[in-house]
Amino acid sequence: SGINAEYGKQWYQRRVRGCAGSRIYVQEGIYDKFVGEMVKKAQARVLGDPFDPRTNHGAQIDQTQLNKIIGLVDSGVRQGASLQCGGGQHGEKGFYMQPTVFADVKDDMDISTQEIFGPVMQISPFKTMEEVIERANNTNYGLAAGVFTKNVDKMYQVSSALKAGHVWGNTYNVLVAQSPFGGYKESGFGRDLGEYALHSYTEVKCVTMAVPQKTS
Repeated sequence: SGINAEYGKQWYQRRVRGCAGSRIYVQEGIYDKFVGEMVKKAQARVLGDPFDPRTNHGAQIDQTQLNKIIGLVDSGVRQGASLQCGGGQHGEKGFYMQPTVFADVKDDMDISTQEIFGPVMQISPFKTMEEVIERANNTNYGLAAGVFTKNVDKMYQVSSALKAGHVWGNTYNVLVAQSPFGGYKESGFGRDLGEYALHSYTEVKCVTMAVPQKTS
């Protein structure tokens, strides 16, 4: 279920959503299997005309964005990440980017520190829970995160420690009108949805008066 959820949260809308999970940390014991499964799923994506029912992967918005994505992918290769699949433009017509998977990504690489807004997945192994919490929080952004584990205690511990406005457990991208949504750090301020969203439409007034004498 974790593999399918990670697949969905990355490729949904070609990773043009701000909460797409592009940085993925996988426990060492299942790391190689996880990377292999992600590569298979990426290579199975069908790119093409969005009006074709067979298509499940559309184009980027324009040439400028496509060039930005390719430039960041090229930087990942130069900086030593392991390109598992994709990495370039798909076809000669349209702004289609190949679904791209990187493995062995270091936290200081451009593909890990910058918002790509394209179908590029970065996968890194971790050993301990303390390590992955520190690494996950080592970013200027904090819109959303996801935790996948069979251990409920670990899920609570990690979700509490993550500096992100929305944390999903064993699922991803589940949004309901009653739940506030918004980010930490450079991922914005304020909240959408839920009661907290009403604060953005409320003007608060404070009136301070001097009373000449006590009235009671």
